[in-house]
Amino acid sequence: MTKKVSRRTFIQGSATAGVVVAGSSSVILNTKESWALSTETLSADTAQSLLVMARHLYPHDFLGDQYYAEIVSGLDEQAKNDSAIAEKLENGVKDLSKVIEGDRTYHLAFKDQSSGLQLENLNRIDGDDFFETVRGATLNGLYGNPRVAAMFGFEGSSVEHGGYINRGFDDIGWLPK
Repeated sequence: MTKKVSRRTFIQGSATAGVVVAGSSSVILNTKESWALSTETLSADTAQSLLVMARHLYPHDFLGDQYYAEIVSGLDEQAKNDSAIAEKLENGVKDLSKVIEGDRTYHLAFKDQSSGLQLENLNRIDGDDFFETVRGATLNGLYGNPRVAAMFGFEGSSVEHGGYINRGFDDIGWLPK
């Protein structure tokens, strides 16, 4: 006999972040922050590892993971259209799973490593093509996002309001008059 589980019961009983794999795509769920990330090309492990990597590259405690998940979604879209990028991302995450301690190497998924070990591995690959691809996507995806910019206090472009002469050049409140 199978027991039917309602959507509400499933969500209440699920972990803070989980992974659902259906066919060739995967979905990362975060019930604590109420968001989900669906990928078509990247594996769930790669998507989660890229999210962790993006957060390490540009850490902002006040930003939720959903903003970093949008970056992973953009990378998945690029990977869908370019198999070389898909291969680069999958292989890059596999390389991040290498843990090198002295004369021995073992594998532990990047997303499951301690924060300190993750930083060591990111420093190890700093500057390679995979690192620069993810860094560039994170930089543009995070700071080019108007919702994130508003959280930093950036009011947006002034061009459509007559430029900074008519809006913004003299609104500094911290200088003495």
